[in-house]
Amino acid sequence: MIYLDHAAATPVSKKALAKMLPYFSDEFFNPSSPYLPAAHLRQNYEFAKGQIAHTIGAKGNDIVITAGATESINLAFTALENVLYLSEKSDEKSFKNILILETEHSSVRATARALVENSANGGKSPLELREIKVDKTGLIDLKDFRKKLDQNTVFVSVSLANNELGTIQPLAEISEIIEQERTKRLESGKITPIYLHSDASQALNLMDISVSRLGVDLLTINSAKIGGPKGVGALYVAHGVKLKPLINGGGQEAGLRSGTENVPGVMGFAAAAEETKEHLSGSRKKYEKLRQILKSELEKSPVEPLFLGNKKHQLANFLPVSFPGLDAERIIYKLEENQVYLSTGAACAANKGAKSHVLTAIGLTDAEIAGSLRISLGVLNTEENAKKAGQLIVQAVSEEFARVGGDQAQKQGSKNA
Repeated sequence: MIYLDHAAATPVSKKALAKMLPYFSDEFFNPSSPYLPAAHLRQNYEFAKGQIAHTIGAKGNDIVITAGATESINLAFTALENVLYLSEKSDEKSFKNILILETEHSSVRATARALVENSANGGKSPLELREIKVDKTGLIDLKDFRKKLDQNTVFVSVSLANNELGTIQPLAEISEIIEQERTKRLESGKITPIYLHSDASQALNLMDISVSRLGVDLLTINSAKIGGPKGVGALYVAHGVKLKPLINGGGQEAGLRSGTENVPGVMGFAAAAEETKEHLSGSRKKYEKLRQILKSELEKSPVEPLFLGNKKHQLANFLPVSFPGLDAERIIYKLEENQVYLSTGAACAANKGAKSHVLTAIGLTDAEIAGSLRISLGVLNTEENAKKAGQLIVQAVSEEFARVGGDQAQKQGSKNA
């Protein structure tokens, strides 16, 4: 097997699995129970939370454990509840707006749209959704951001690294622009806050993340992308940001996420987070080398490959590519016969057969979108299988090129030369 879809899921690391195992059977207690073994378990759980938080420059009580990145994102958006309440109590009842990148993950887009729809019927200050443009590499258009950010903006969500292109956004610069807007509001006597959220799910294992350096109020991280178990995520919440629980019950996670704690999952998440932090520099160097090997093979294709994303600001393990004029899904099926596994884009979108909104946003034609593959490297890749994967992809491309007669694909490829 040659696995090239690490952006979708990663295998649980040996260290993470070893850390988890005792908490399924031997240390099975409910950490909220009053007796001594449960109290010890509580200590271990809180320590693990501290380890996770430490990898992003935070403390354990700054994060809320969730059932993955999607829940984390949904919880982050509840900060708007308090903003709208304050707006109702003040004289600032004009339309408020949310800003997101037009290339944001579907969970961000869907959550923002649902809030806008609900606000229209809920009696609170109505919300408007504005999407910030990106350039052809997926990098934020800061001029468009400045234009759309105004005195009524209450929430901004920009992913640290895109899940289809691997493009890294200048979060610190975005935060600085928001801080300038906050200063203007204070000087004019306005009390409406503005929060910056970022989904860092794809970036945790390849970037040295510090919430203070990024200047974020809310940050989403995900265990499943870094060699930890699936179904575990976390949300960093800056001091002073008030959220509304999505799940009510026993009051766990400071009342923000009720339900018996997923102790094994958090233990695995902590072990994986520490492991990735320890090997950050080495991982980047490894993936940069593997990416170059794979890229060199792909350049031998009869259809000139169009490499996507920002070369200067891209996660080291991403190699999104388009073979214009070809059918990427047919290429994927051919590769699966040789046990090479990759995708056409985000797993959630690919499963629905939907056209990628990310590739549409960066201005690709329908032919370029149809021929696009998302290749994401990871721990299962070596120099040998990266080279072999490149050869097998070129073989599949060549077969598909021959099937369509070559004319259309060759014409499209020449246009991108």
